[in-house]
Amino acid sequence: MKKILIADAGATKTDWALAQGGEIQIQVKTQGISPFHQDAATITAILKEELHPHLGGVTPDAVYFYGAGCTADKCGLVADLLRDLLGDIEVEVHSDLLGAARALCGHEAGIACILGTGANSCYYDGHDILQNTPPLGYILGDEGSGAVMGKTFVADVLKGLMPDEVVKDFFALAGTTYAEIINRVYRQPLANRYLAQYSRIVFQLRDRAAVHDFLIRHFRLFIRRNIVQYAHPELSLHFVGGIAGAFGEELREAAGLEGYRVGRIEQVPLPGLLLYHQA
Repeated sequence: MKKILIADAGATKTDWALAQGGEIQIQVKTQGISPFHQDAATITAILKEELHPHLGGVTPDAVYFYGAGCTADKCGLVADLLRDLLGDIEVEVHSDLLGAARALCGHEAGIACILGTGANSCYYDGHDILQNTPPLGYILGDEGSGAVMGKTFVADVLKGLMPDEVVKDFFALAGTTYAEIINRVYRQPLANRYLAQYSRIVFQLRDRAAVHDFLIRHFRLFIRRNIVQYAHPELSLHFVGGIAGAFGEELREAAGLEGYRVGRIEQVPLPGLLLYHQA
């Protein structure tokens, strides 16, 4: 029975699972791998120092790597580096979006969505991604994401668009000030990650009527600006990612108001990918 190694790679971490017959034998967590941001030497060092020692001398028969930054022109680089490490074995490298589609939809058609720090979506026919609305990042797009949720909620708080009790509780929970927020957003790097952390406070305040309404607007905007273009309202929307997992109830409500139904909601794609590749 074939031993397979599956990777779900993001910018900050990569989750690996070695499985056989549907049973996970080894799980490893390494730092993030992104060929868009890292060169061959950096990726090789991660594979040799953080992955290989934990495989216990086991060589998989096949590797399926799904990652952020794995564009068509970068997939070959990652595949070559994995073969250099593990030998002349079957290696497939794909985007994290195809990984999400396979994990959520399997071999069925559907709309697959990633809602984490950023956001993405696609129309998937059960084999390939046929259509993708460009997410455009948290400045021009990324509706539905943690970064845009944090950006919009913080702005509503600072502009006085939230009720006084919500503003008061926000600052108590955040332990920050107006001046510090402005400094972190405009004078420090990685503002998207900084803003995304405020989604945790939104989660803590989600039972407030004003915050609930904010969340419904947030997710309806994601559907209106990203999903409608696929013109397949008969298909279920499936979601993966930390934001999707935390706000499943609000997602279902927002989708229903837009005339869509929600299927699967998962925190991470790895379990679904194991099922896909064992099928």
